[in-house]
Amino acid sequence: MKKPKFLVTGATGFIGHEVSRQLAAQGYRPKLMIRKPLQQVSIRDFDADFVAGNLRNPESLTRAVEGVDCVLHLGARATFESYNTLKPVILDGSLALMKAAIEAGVKSFVYSSSLLVYGDLSDKVDGNTPANPLLDYGRVKLDTEKTLTQMATSAGINFAALRLPHVYGPMDLYFQQLRNGRLILPGLGRNTFTHLHVADAARLLITSGEQGYASISPVGDNMPATWAEFLDVVKLHYPNARVLALPQWLALATTTALTPFRRFRPYPGLETPGAVRTYNCSIAVKPGLVWEELGLKPLFPTIYEGVPAVINQYVGLG
Repeated sequence: MKKPKFLVTGATGFIGHEVSRQLAAQGYRPKLMIRKPLQQVSIRDFDADFVAGNLRNPESLTRAVEGVDCVLHLGARATFESYNTLKPVILDGSLALMKAAIEAGVKSFVYSSSLLVYGDLSDKVDGNTPANPLLDYGRVKLDTEKTLTQMATSAGINFAALRLPHVYGPMDLYFQQLRNGRLILPGLGRNTFTHLHVADAARLLITSGEQGYASISPVGDNMPATWAEFLDVVKLHYPNARVLALPQWLALATTTALTPFRRFRPYPGLETPGAVRTYNCSIAVKPGLVWEELGLKPLFPTIYEGVPAVINQYVGLG
């Protein structure tokens, strides 16, 4: 049976890299959409086809979806900025990609969404939990989900949106900061959040595309945990970890004071008041969602299996 052709957007990003790696390793020879010429990025060594594309350039998206059966859409501006700043890439770009996919006869479209479509919650999140974003990032993700669903339904495309939690792995922000010497956290970490190893996030996204999964759902591993618990596991397996936890009020004051200077940075960062609020809210996902429907089980069911695996893999930490 012929393998479907996948297009991966955001292929050079943290999760997109792992999705691309797994697809290439499984013999899919995916089509990877990139915005800039590849230099030292490791995806250039994958068994894949590369296509230049930009979510703000509809003509480039038409080329990207040619000959594609399934789109795994991970390309986005992953920062906690204003709605108007995020809209051109996250909302408008996603709709342009769906339009191109429909015209090209794509069969399935899987969208990487976020738990931040929810607010601060005391109960576990499931498929029936109403969305109530705290930040513009969550609002634009939710609006994108709604419009993509409408477009896909009208065109008869299988559409899935997986609302991803905190995804961690060797290339993520936390472990990069640890390797650089110190991890600064904007809060004391007593709130519960859902976590997911990047390898399992990639498996969920790929299998959703393979099976033509059509649903919108939060996902996570089998055991939500506080950020403090997450970091306790990190320090257990990496005793040299230097972690500085700032009180929330101090982190908010500091990031607010820095906000006017962010426009001088060449690349957007996560040191914002929105990031502080996100880190200090509680969003715990009911275990098993999506996993059971796809017939999968996590490779790393909890942070107690996933974090040591990351540290062992990460050169300079293990």
